[in-house]
Amino acid sequence: MRLRALLETEALGLRLLGGEEELDRTVRGVMTTDLRDPSRYLSGGELVLTGLAWRRNSADSEPFVRILASAGVAGLAAGEAELGDIPDDLVSACLRNRLPLFAVNEDVAFATITEYVVRQVSGERAGDLAAVVDRHRRLMTSGPAGGGPDVVLDLLTTDLDLRAWVLSPTGRQIAGAGEPLAAGICATLAGEHLAAVRTGRRGPHRISIQGITYSLFPIRGHGRAPGAVTRDVRESVLSDWLLAVEADAGDWPAERLDLLQGVTQLIAVERDRRDAARTVRRRLAQEVLELVQTGAPPAEIAARLRVAAPVLLPGLGAAPHWQVVVARVDWDNGDIPGGPVAQSLLEEILVDPSLSGPEPSDRIAVAHSGDEAIALVPLPALPGEPGEEKGPDSALHADELLATVREPLAAGLAEDGRLTLGVSAAVHSAEGLRGALEEARHARRVAAARPGRVCAAGHHELASHVLLLPFVPDDVRRAFTARLLDPLRDYDRRHRAELIPTLEAFLDCDGSWTRCATRLHLHVNTLRYRVGRIEQLTARDLSRLEDKLDFFLALRMS
Repeated sequence: MRLRALLETEALGLRLLGGEEELDRTVRGVMTTDLRDPSRYLSGGELVLTGLAWRRNSADSEPFVRILASAGVAGLAAGEAELGDIPDDLVSACLRNRLPLFAVNEDVAFATITEYVVRQVSGERAGDLAAVVDRHRRLMTSGPAGGGPDVVLDLLTTDLDLRAWVLSPTGRQIAGAGEPLAAGICATLAGEHLAAVRTGRRGPHRISIQGITYSLFPIRGHGRAPGAVTRDVRESVLSDWLLAVEADAGDWPAERLDLLQGVTQLIAVERDRRDAARTVRRRLAQEVLELVQTGAPPAEIAARLRVAAPVLLPGLGAAPHWQVVVARVDWDNGDIPGGPVAQSLLEEILVDPSLSGPEPSDRIAVAHSGDEAIALVPLPALPGEPGEEKGPDSALHADELLATVREPLAAGLAEDGRLTLGVSAAVHSAEGLRGALEEARHARRVAAARPGRVCAAGHHELASHVLLLPFVPDDVRRAFTARLLDPLRDYDRRHRAELIPTLEAFLDCDGSWTRCATRLHLHVNTLRYRVGRIEQLTARDLSRLEDKLDFFLALRMS
């Protein structure tokens, strides 16, 4: 389509501010951004929509417009909702760089313009591509009753013989055409996508698994919370969906690549609708959290929980049990707010990975306070006899959560980010909720003391010695472990021995000579020699409980 066609549609609310001589430019797609430098996401020919949140002062306009012009975009449409009238410095910058500029009336949503452009661009293509996009338009504009992303992907299969899946950043399948992908493949695809985004590689990204090539397309939501500005890829990399297509897009013609980009934009509209529905659940979680943290009476908290239960578990007759999960995302430079990132990530992590579709997330209520996110998770009680107290069904376990998300999220966190999670025990009353919150926070601190990019700890670990380890000062930990383990490490390095692995196995076998020798495939006499060397180098006696405990703690803290 041509740029001038946008002015002929009154429903779009566009007003031309400059570049009339360039209105015959061809529009090949649409992109919404508030990044100061969106060049990595531009391929040329886009209509760029912006809310101007990137503009701090008049000096910012020229660099931003120059980046767009260099990328070959068709035009720029700026919303009036943020600043009112479009700044003169932006108008002048567009004139100097021969970039057509439109003003978008504050009553018109960017999603409306996006859907119109995608429909028009796709409708001008011939044959099967035009037919597919037209059906996508009808489905996506008909609302939830149209079937959502699953039906859109089914059309890709029937019309273009393309099998495709929508995946979350944790590798959960949100939608798909045909047989679901194996969990391991989903996790690998999500990890590859996150790694590619973090390194700035332009999509689609391609990866071969078990002889099958997949092409990965990012799906970025158009909607942003009021006042939210995305200035760094780390603010959204852990929450954006991706489209995985079973095909090698490396040799695709531009028309087919454009079609897939259009599909991702349509799915992004559906995702924005889902995200908007989370507002109520987030508000409920925030209200309960504030009551708990301010020491409100249990009766007041219980009343708020009774309001939350029907929203999170429709049709539930009695108040459920509750669990609290605390998450924190930390970046090395510390200049990115961790709370909102952890909130959107926790909303995804707590969805049962065995369930497809976005609907299961309706049961999750997550608030954020400072740099941490706090989830209130309802658990249906097991059925039982009247008056009989039953425990919760399907309680969350830290190790299971960790196993589900560690591989892909570690790729997104790269070398400068960490995610730590803490999970409380289940409670069945308002009186227990404050204790559950503190329990989850303590468990998260235990997880933070462990090595690794993604770590989690559960309430059961708080009755163990590991509860004490996070609160030991770093310099004390280093001195303690160095005093016990450095002589053994030096000996292993100089003699190519294995005293450290031997010590770990000996303690793990509770000091049993026979079991330890069997595990290490050693003769008992060889094992006795190694243990004797350990005792000689450290002046400790491994037959004494106190010395065994010191070695055990040193290994755990190292």
